[in-house]
Amino acid sequence: MTLPENTADRTFQVDLRGLVDLLSHHLYSSPRVYLRELLQNAVDALTARHTLEPAAPAGSFGIRLYADGTVVRVEDDGVGLTEADVHTFLATIGRSSKRAEKIAEQRGDFIGQFGIGLLSCFLVADEIHVLSRSARTPDAPAVEWRGRGDGSYTVRSLPASARPRPGTTVTLTPRADAGEWTRPARVQALARHFGSLLRHPVTFSDGTGGGADTPVNPEAAPWERTYPTPGARSRALAAYGEEVFGFAPLDTVELDLPAVGLKGIACVLPEAVPAGRRHGHRVHVKGMLLSEQAEEILPEWAFFVRCVVDAESLRPTASRESLYEDDTLAAVRDALAERLRAWIARAAASDPELLGRFLQVHHLAVKSLAVHDDEILRMLLPWLPFETTDGHCTLDEFARTHRTVLVTSSVEEFRQVAAIASAAGLGVVNGGYTYDHRLVHRLPEIRPEVAVADLDPATLTAHLDPVDRETELAAAAYLALARDALAVFDCDVALRTFQPASAPALLVDSREARHERTRSQLAREQEGGIWGDILGALRQEAPRAQLILNQLNPLVRTAVAIDEPELARTSAEALYGQAALLSRRPLRPAESSLINRSFLDLLAHALRKDS
Repeated sequence: MTLPENTADRTFQVDLRGLVDLLSHHLYSSPRVYLRELLQNAVDALTARHTLEPAAPAGSFGIRLYADGTVVRVEDDGVGLTEADVHTFLATIGRSSKRAEKIAEQRGDFIGQFGIGLLSCFLVADEIHVLSRSARTPDAPAVEWRGRGDGSYTVRSLPASARPRPGTTVTLTPRADAGEWTRPARVQALARHFGSLLRHPVTFSDGTGGGADTPVNPEAAPWERTYPTPGARSRALAAYGEEVFGFAPLDTVELDLPAVGLKGIACVLPEAVPAGRRHGHRVHVKGMLLSEQAEEILPEWAFFVRCVVDAESLRPTASRESLYEDDTLAAVRDALAERLRAWIARAAASDPELLGRFLQVHHLAVKSLAVHDDEILRMLLPWLPFETTDGHCTLDEFARTHRTVLVTSSVEEFRQVAAIASAAGLGVVNGGYTYDHRLVHRLPEIRPEVAVADLDPATLTAHLDPVDRETELAAAAYLALARDALAVFDCDVALRTFQPASAPALLVDSREARHERTRSQLAREQEGGIWGDILGALRQEAPRAQLILNQLNPLVRTAVAIDEPELARTSAEALYGQAALLSRRPLRPAESSLINRSFLDLLAHALRKDS
């Protein structure tokens, strides 16, 4: 099929209402951004005006906001527009005056980069009125542009008296359903929210103040101000952090990256947070608030701080509510991470009290960092708290009394052996918590005189004293019955003496051993099938659990003397159940059933004896 030769290029027809609906549901998070876009356009116009008139005193040009419930108006003393500019830029969706002007050779001078911000005003109004006069062409008349939500617009020239000074005024007549975002109090609050750190003066008026305008950004950012003493500066930064985030920081870390024009503070959280939970950070770009939830500004391990920063060179996304992931952002993230490391190093070197308070709250965050950061590991590993057989203490304290440090692979294993290992003089660290097992094994890198090894059940049982030959022979019949009763749990039974004497029995049974026994049992049940072939190839001698009875305990001495077989079996089951409970590991259904049955059997025996 041959295409006709009289084809011609055509332009897309844009449904403005559909585009605005798309923006409101998929680009912007809330209609409130309309005020941010108006402020941003005004700031960029002021930046262009200062480029035209570099000798103008700082603060000579500003922004004025007005809202009285019937209109919202934003007026600036910026570079303004000619009628040709209006036809070129305001009437073409997506085109930005900042993109084409020679005055904007360095686009980094401007906050906006996408030229669609004015459309956000249609989120709250059906008509936008723009009155502007150009500073580049002083003798040009004022120009008026009216855009409507149906896509139509009008442009007309007005006498210079309609706007005596260069600049632009944008006026919105809010829709009835937009009152939430256009009330005077809300407009003022939004202006402070988005523009509190802007470098140009911004004022607000609601027409009821007798002509007096209220400053929106009366002071520079706290890190830009001068203070009489370092202590006063520190207190001011902490007060600002509390105002922004709602908590009194444990400490504040000043952030300053001249290469990208970034300044700000990191506020150390006063309370612990779950590992991996990332807080949003407050990011301003050239003074304008970009996002309160910018997670990407810091690495994942830095979840113990919240930051507020103002940057020159970070790129916002099209919605201007998050940061564009590029090499600059990656470099900033790395540099800020280094600042936090340096703060930890300074605290370790010169402020042990602060370091102690920090580690008490955020030891998990530091552990996650130390796993991958050798410098932090060398600096802080001896100071980090761990759960040990000597209680909660630092590895430095623990290594002073234990030249051989044993570490468990799980919390459950530690709880099984802690009391008995402590009585036997063994130094055991709970390695079951996140990062702890790996970190304890790196202790010899810091203290070469200390040896670290995983806790082997054989190591523990080797420290338990055997009973004398006569006692063992006297208990042989009981031990045989106990082994038979507990065979269903793949559990052996032995008699030893150990401290504390109040512990009747110790159940030595690791999670890995239970898993191996379960796998072997499954292989036996599947014998002859395909699973039997697979699991049989992996089968090895399954390690048995071990119930070690304590001859020093009165209950055990009474039990091993029982000569009634059924009562002996029941007492052995009861001792196993008690040891399983004391290990604080999850009970299997068969074990729960055994505990209930042994209790009832002992009760029934006692009742029969009384009768």
